[in-house]
Parts: sequence; structure tokens; C-alpha cells
Amino acid sequence: MINPERFQKIRKLLELRQSDLAMVMDNVNKPHNLAAIIRTCDAVGIETIHAVSQKPAIRTKQKTAGGSSKWTNLTLHDSMPVLLTTLRSEGKQILAAHFNEHSVDYRSIDYTKPTAIIMGAEKFGPAASTLEHVDQTIHIPMQGMVESLNVSVAAAVILFELQRQRLQAGCYDKPTLDPAYLQKRLFELSYPTISETLRHQGKPYPPLSEERTPPFFTFSPGR
Repeated sequence: MINPERFQKIRKLLELRQSDLAMVMDNVNKPHNLAAIIRTCDAVGIETIHAVSQKPAIRTKQKTAGGSSKWTNLTLHDSMPVLLTTLRSEGKQILAAHFNEHSVDYRSIDYTKPTAIIMGAEKFGPAASTLEHVDQTIHIPMQGMVESLNVSVAAAVILFELQRQRLQAGCYDKPTLDPAYLQKRLFELSYPTISETLRHQGKPYPPLSEERTPPFFTFSPGR
């Protein structure tokens, strides 16, 4: 069974998650970049990451990278327009990291609002069809010879500005995840083997106490 200290650490992690934030990776295809972006999302409290790909090979890489981190939820999508429609219906401002004549300094954005940030593949950025549907493009000012940063580095720069603003505004001071979802994730992260078995058996998760232990909980793997 999980020790109380680790259980409380996982609970705290989930209580800091920002339910109104989302990261969208538009055909990001290099495994190390995918993994690095997912890791940064975890660090700043983003629970949900979306990955869109038109190529099966990229989709496989995205799925593998997502599976390497159990602390965040990665969802794969075939259609960017459908995903953006869903995100907008949730009240999120849609931002894309891409330098063009209309883009603004990434620090000028109010990230305390519900937000989805789109990162595209290196050299190409988000697809042109994606950019047609965003609310704003943002860029990181550069003073050197290079024109852009590695996509995972750029994502980290933007996300830690987002974190700075949200910390200052007190956005991390109270849980924002749906309570039922938080309890479900808490059980899955605390008892991964048991939760997988219960899912296969079609059984509900038992309730968790404040400390860690499901009350009156007995587990028989073979049943």
C-alpha cells in the first residue's frame, strides 16, 4: 500500500492542477520534444494535453511520449478544427506560438484567463489551417542570430510566464478539478495496479479516506 506521505503529495499535486488550461501539440514529432513539453506541463499544473497528427508515425510517437508520464492526461486527436471548437466552447482563449505580423509578445497575454496554447513542430510551427482559427499568435522576442527556440524550450518559457501570472493571482490557492475527477485520479495514481484490475473487472473504485486507505477495502486480484 502507498505510504501516507506519498499519498498526500499526490493529493496536493492534483489540488494544484489548473482545470481551465490546456496544451495542444500540433504535429510535434520528435520524442524528446514531446516528452519535454509534457514534463513542463506537469511542472506548471496542466492536467490535460492534446496532440493532433495527420501522420500515423507521429501519432505513435505522441502516444509513446504520453505513456511515459502518468502524471498528466494526453489525448490524441485526428482533427484540429474539432478540437479547437471544443476548447472554445469551454471558454478558453486559443493562442498559438508563432511569429508573424500579427503576433504579440508572449508576456502581454493574460494567462489567468482560461487558456489553450498551441505549439507546432520545429521549423514549421502550427499548420496554416490551425492559425486561421486561433484568437491570437504569440512570440518570444529574440535578440540573437537565431530566429526561434527549440519547441520544447519555447513551450517552457511561455508556460513559466503563465505560472508566474497565476501564482501572483492566487490561481493555485484552491483546487479547480472536479471533485469526482480528482478522487478518481487520486485513486489511479495512488493504486495503479489495483485501479487497472478494477477497470478490467468493470468495478467502481472504492472511496478514499483523507489519510490514504480505502475504508473496508479488500482486494482479490483473481476475482
